[in-house]
Amino acid sequence: MKIADLTFEPLIEADAIAKRINLMSEQLNADYADRSPIFIGVLSGSFMFISDLIKQVNIPCEVTFTKLASYFGGTSSTHKIREDIDISVDISGRHVIIVEDIVDTGNTLAYLIEKLKLYSPASVRVCSLLLKPAKLETSIEELRYVGFEIENEFVVGYGLDYNELGRNLPSIYRQIS
Repeated sequence: MKIADLTFEPLIEADAIAKRINLMSEQLNADYADRSPIFIGVLSGSFMFISDLIKQVNIPCEVTFTKLASYFGGTSSTHKIREDIDISVDISGRHVIIVEDIVDTGNTLAYLIEKLKLYSPASVRVCSLLLKPAKLETSIEELRYVGFEIENEFVVGYGLDYNELGRNLPSIYRQIS
């Protein structure tokens, strides 16, 4: 498949994503059964993941969003974080679950976690669809829920993009040379 000037091949099919999200939501339902967490989706990449995940969360909860960026249209992190949208709800004393599309270097996520901790939440945990363990530069203790571990490859689909294209694909694709 061609997206702009790059070629991609299938990596994770839509049905595998759906099955994994079901398991993740079951774990979240069990872990937060006696709490009312607030899910914070990190835009733009997490929009499909948080939508499908939250449909299967059957505990009282809230959803809000923030928008951070470190790729800026390329195929790798720039290590510069741009904050486009700040959260607009009070998280003091709340159990916060950050919902990410992908964790690669961990730098953007570490920035967000430290920022949220300034507001004194009861807890902060991270739920990410994808994780690139080989690319991690920062240890993320709060990362408790991971859909799939992948190699250090550039991926698109299911919310992830290349120059804002490919987000609408129901499966995840990796770039091929």
